[in-house]
Amino acid sequence: MIKLRTAEGAVISVERDIIEQSGTIRNMLSDVGSTDKPIPVPNVSGPILSKIIEYCRHHRNDPGRRQPKETNVLEESDSSDAVIQRAIEQMDEFDHQFCRVDQGTLFDIILAANFLDIQPLLDLAGYTVANMVKGKSVEEIRSTFNIKNDFTPEEEEEVVKENAWCEK
Repeated sequence: MIKLRTAEGAVISVERDIIEQSGTIRNMLSDVGSTDKPIPVPNVSGPILSKIIEYCRHHRNDPGRRQPKETNVLEESDSSDAVIQRAIEQMDEFDHQFCRVDQGTLFDIILAANFLDIQPLLDLAGYTVANMVKGKSVEEIRSTFNIKNDFTPEEEEEVVKENAWCEK
């Protein structure tokens, strides 16, 4: 068992094969070897770490989860929609349900997955956010994520003109 110390100082024990899906933890363990001391994960709260462990536990037997992932080279014919669609098709029901959380939790999962270097989880959470904004207007996106518009009307008009090409 590997012990992890959360941002709040709580210690959570988890099986080594589960937490080694994290590149960060896997690298720490390869550097220091086995240890009884808790490994600090100061950027991750206890509830979020527990959620991430739940994800890793579900995917513990998935092939290739403990090796660094090679970047896939996109074919010229691959659109971002096609890439996202293929990734969504590879997800199981657990994955589809996993990110059905409030926005604060979702963004904490993204930050933790990035810090812990769990690329499949980071991809899953990123796809979730992408689906939240897909097909929405700027105003709808601002409303969804509580983003304040800090452009003056003149600045906003200029940005719209400069980016008219992407409003097909």
